[in-house]
Amino acid sequence: MTSCCPALEHAAGAALCRIEDIPDGGSLSVQIDAQPVILLRRGMTVWGYLNRCPHFSVTLDAAHGAVLTYEAQVLMCAHHSALFRFEDGLCIEGPCQGAALDPQPLRVAAGQVYAADSKPRSALARLGPRSSDR
Repeated sequence: MTSCCPALEHAAGAALCRIEDIPDGGSLSVQIDAQPVILLRRGMTVWGYLNRCPHFSVTLDAAHGAVLTYEAQVLMCAHHSALFRFEDGLCIEGPCQGAALDPQPLRVAAGQVYAADSKPRSALARLGPRSSDR
């Protein structure tokens, strides 16, 4: 499975995407704070990694933006064929075996994917904490 969508830019606090925007077993490229990030999905679980191979610090995607994934288990660097596990970014095969991708902490709320350090932008969020949150 591949993803060849252009990287999406997002305002601080805005959702990166809906969970359904990431193909199940596939990937989606986004920008977080001007950094290229690859989102990976298996079922309702989403992981995020900087789009940078630890081998030569090149992007993982091919020139046309495709990020290759295989059997919802690994993504492959388009330049050196290194294989990285979805769940921890560890390289299990290739020239950088044993190295890992740089994780981008994420959170999923109400079917939306956010950078972990961002808060959902909503009318309630702008009004401040609820009494039950204190």
